[in-house]
Amino acid sequence: MTVLVDTGVWSLAFRRKQLQADERAIVEHLQTLILEGNACMTGVIRQEILSGIKHQQQYDKLKERLRAFDDLAITQQDHEVAAEMFNTCRSHGVQGSHIDFLICAVAYHSDVPIFAVDGDFAQYAPLIPIKLYPAGVTPDRIHDTAGVYRT
Repeated sequence: MTVLVDTGVWSLAFRRKQLQADERAIVEHLQTLILEGNACMTGVIRQEILSGIKHQQQYDKLKERLRAFDDLAITQQDHEVAAEMFNTCRSHGVQGSHIDFLICAVAYHSDVPIFAVDGDFAQYAPLIPIKLYPAGVTPDRIHDTAGVYRT
């Protein structure tokens, strides 16, 4: 099963040297997805990962490593659905970034779960039809919300 891996998960794997036990478990889970060929990203996640790297050599090395992973395509419809998801969440008092909702829309249209660690997506999940894939949860226990957006 393909899984859309969010920026925070990649950052744990590529940027952090000292990991806590729970962070190691997340990185190990990502490694499993990678070895099985099931990890993917979007262009905006790729951009977030590569942004802010101070040394050109580190940037170039990471850019090369990330080229092994496919980007899910982003369409005009994804932008429209992202705006609708943003509006839905906001109307329920849940704030989020435009990038997060674009990631949600792409995952929704691609029918893939999102693997994230920052908790924001867990706030969105009860309100919009996304699937979450947290570390330590087997694929048959992925949180799947009710709801359908026009496609």
